Amino acid sequence: MMAAPRAFWRSCCGCRRVADAIPTGGFAALVPELDVEALDVSLDFWCVVLGFDIAYQRPEEGFAFLQREGAQVMLCQRHGNWDTAELERPFGRGMNFEIKVGSVEPLLSALAARNWKLFRPLEDAWYRIGAEAAGNRQFLVQDPDGYLLRFKEDLGRRPA
Repeated sequence: MMAAPRAFWRSCCGCRRVADAIPTGGFAALVPELDVEALDVSLDFWCVVLGFDIAYQRPEEGFAFLQREGAQVMLCQRHGNWDTAELERPFGRGMNFEIKVGSVEPLLSALAARNWKLFRPLEDAWYRIGAEAAGNRQFLVQDPDGYLLRFKEDLGRRPA
């Protein structure tokens, strides 16, 4: 197992906050744990580019619990303990993680500054829910391991 040393996480990955405490607002009912090939690379992407904070960490296990605006995700240096089959890139095939944010623009700017390719460009999408449609301003991007992330900004509701 290759765990990033604590000093690296605190000083180099760029996370704004490392609280080493229960996440703000407590634990969500569902929190995905993503196996990653290089935790330091993933922390740089998730924290520096996407603006997540480390709520708590276990560097000796290569583990970090991240949060941003109520969204929570765990990153774990791949060790094989949870593999149900051979893991091939891109990881997370067949799913995407929808992450609600106040505004998608800062994320798009940060990704552009890194020349990070979007999986799907920014779009306004409306999804029918009964007699209404819920609006999202959204885009999709893959993280360094290929997990598909869909960031959305709420556009409100309108009649379907």
